[in-house]
Amino acid sequence: MTSARTFETIVIIFNPNSTGDAPRLAKGLHDELQDGLGYPAEIRLQPTARAGHAVELARDAVSGGGDVLVVSVSGDGGYNEVVNGVMQGGNPNAVCAVLGAGNANDHRRSTRTQPLGEAIAEGRVRRIDLLRVHTGNGSNAPGEYAHSYVGFGLTPIVAIDLEKGSKGALKELVSVMRTFSKFKPFEIRQADGKRRRFDSLVLANIPEMAKYATLSDADDKPADGKFEVVLVPHSPKWRILLTAMRAVTRGLGDQPSVRSYSFTTLKPLSYQIDGEVKSVDADTVVRIECAPGALSTLG
Repeated sequence: MTSARTFETIVIIFNPNSTGDAPRLAKGLHDELQDGLGYPAEIRLQPTARAGHAVELARDAVSGGGDVLVVSVSGDGGYNEVVNGVMQGGNPNAVCAVLGAGNANDHRRSTRTQPLGEAIAEGRVRRIDLLRVHTGNGSNAPGEYAHSYVGFGLTPIVAIDLEKGSKGALKELVSVMRTFSKFKPFEIRQADGKRRRFDSLVLANIPEMAKYATLSDADDKPADGKFEVVLVPHSPKWRILLTAMRAVTRGLGDQPSVRSYSFTTLKPLSYQIDGEVKSVDADTVVRIECAPGALSTLG
């Protein structure tokens, strides 16, 4: 369901030192709204100064209340920061959007309904789910939000290797194959108490990731109150490679949908959240929950 909205303030957050087109795209959106469409709002360009700064900027932008739209001109990782900042701001009237300016742009590609400038002018706001990630014990454990996916195992290791190298299809392929050749599985204790080894575990709120892979056939996935669990048990590497090829060529098909998923780490474990790589200590309870309709968005 959508509703038409007019915003009092629009804040466009971008990285001025981006290796991509973020500065140009941010300025272009600003000019389109202010000059081309004559949008009746205060429109601010807000560059970031350091890693994590977008969280602070987004939180400050919405914490004063009012009808505020925060646009992240970035890839999935930059948008993750903006989403978390907006959620921390506690403003029920705040709306979030992303203009893809990264390498993969998985979220924008999967959820796009129309050009962003048009969507802002029309004010067609809709609500989508988020994933809330807890990496600790108890309900008061620190939590963060993911707009698209959380990946363990092969996913974050490939991401780390890609960030070390140059972008580009051929170079990305070389990086992935190099990482794949030395990859080792990880072991966790699942909620039923059993220890299991996996090559990959992805909790996904969108059907696609990493530009090329289709994880599931779910329809209207970002707003169905659930997320998909894509498990790849440990197996010979040739079998993992076949699974990866299937994901790229025809997709992995139907996957189980859940409202929450939890396990306990046995060793320190890296994970990827919306394109950003983080880590969790050994003997830590990891819990991922669906936050139904938590984010107002458009575009």
